[in-house]
Amino acid sequence: MSNKKMTRRDFLKYAGLASGAAMAASVMGTLPAAAAEAGEQPSWLQFPHIQKKEFEGVTVRMLAISGANYDELYKIIPEWEEQTGAKVEFVFKGDGFQTDKRLVQDFAAGTVDYDVCWDHSSFFSQYVKADGLEPLDNWFTEEELADFIPRLVDATRRDGHLWVIPRHFDISCMHYRTDLMSADQVPETWDQFKELAKQLTDPAQGIYGTQFAGKEEALSGRFYEVLIAEGGQLFDEKWEPVFNSPAGVKAASMFAELYAAGAMPPGMTSFVWEDVAKNFAAGIIAIYSEWYGWYSFFQDPSSSKVAGKFDLARQPMGDGKIHSGWAGHHGFSITKASQNKAAAASLIKWLTSVKGNELEAKLGFLVARQSVWDKIIKEAETSPDPLAKKRLELALLQAQEDFKTPPLIAEWLPMSNILYPILQQIILGDVEPQKGLDDAAQQVRDMMAKAGYYGTGA
Repeated sequence: MSNKKMTRRDFLKYAGLASGAAMAASVMGTLPAAAAEAGEQPSWLQFPHIQKKEFEGVTVRMLAISGANYDELYKIIPEWEEQTGAKVEFVFKGDGFQTDKRLVQDFAAGTVDYDVCWDHSSFFSQYVKADGLEPLDNWFTEEELADFIPRLVDATRRDGHLWVIPRHFDISCMHYRTDLMSADQVPETWDQFKELAKQLTDPAQGIYGTQFAGKEEALSGRFYEVLIAEGGQLFDEKWEPVFNSPAGVKAASMFAELYAAGAMPPGMTSFVWEDVAKNFAAGIIAIYSEWYGWYSFFQDPSSSKVAGKFDLARQPMGDGKIHSGWAGHHGFSITKASQNKAAAASLIKWLTSVKGNELEAKLGFLVARQSVWDKIIKEAETSPDPLAKKRLELALLQAQEDFKTPPLIAEWLPMSNILYPILQQIILGDVEPQKGLDDAAQQVRDMMAKAGYYGTGA
């Protein structure tokens, strides 16, 4: 892999590619046959919301994420076009960063000329704030939403409306070396995790107990999920920053203590996603939290020294008796400017249907529909990969119970840009945790005041 640093937004581009081989090879097998395969019912019977030639002559314009395995889903669009009479035109395709940039620009300038757009639970709030999205409540019934994992649907509800239909999601679990520790040592709490990481550190063997991505949104997100587990919050109900609470100090102190003890690599504050994955694959990390998407990379003996030597576990709890679970999902939205909202909704229903989810599950994505999870978990029982079924069951459990998005506000990333440099200072021992978090909280409050959260008297 290259030495280029990977940000969280870059990860949006590569997550599908990194995850694809794992489940494709070990769980589901080959890509699905064409819809016209003998014996298969016509899609308009499988999906009764599609009326034969309902949108004859309509062109649905679409802004879409592209690259890696994202484009495979779009190969089912011609079947929808055939059944509805509509046509789909892609006005733009790009990676996660590029699509977000285009959306922000178009909503600000009022130049939206498309009906359906890519969306993400971490980014959609800025589009809502820009008044660029159509509420989806009138276009999707409760019955149509019933098969989606509830936490995924709820992750993009705000201001009394649903804004995004989920496609697939990301969440992290503990990855630990089975040649360095046993299953009964897996930590149930972050306190246990901290002590275990210190114990597993072995300088003579070049082994560090743990690591975290240590900059940008990657560090803010890891702090956020430990903070939540410890019973804290980033903001209170009035949007006052409260991450400088005792729970926040405990979370930040854990990072600092691990670093001071030599239980994390000395370059940790420069690490992003690719760096920590390469470290684990190199065999120098005993246990850490990682996205599911790297599984195939870790199990490939040509790229990984830990192939066949690791296992997975749910993330620990903190004093709040809450499991960590910083997460997000990709999905689709309808633009407010769309002149073809009914057709746009129909297309989104098709792309996020059982058919679409099954196709993406075969590519290794963590998909959004419960019924598809039930099917692939059953099929994984016969996989030669000993972690195939366990991995799927764990990911589903986390989606059902642990899935937590960042605050649903447009200021999440600006807040992160204030927070992470101060967290770095805390980790390096340059500032005490309480003082550093107090400073960050004041800066975040100033930003929120300028954004209008506290009224004219703020």
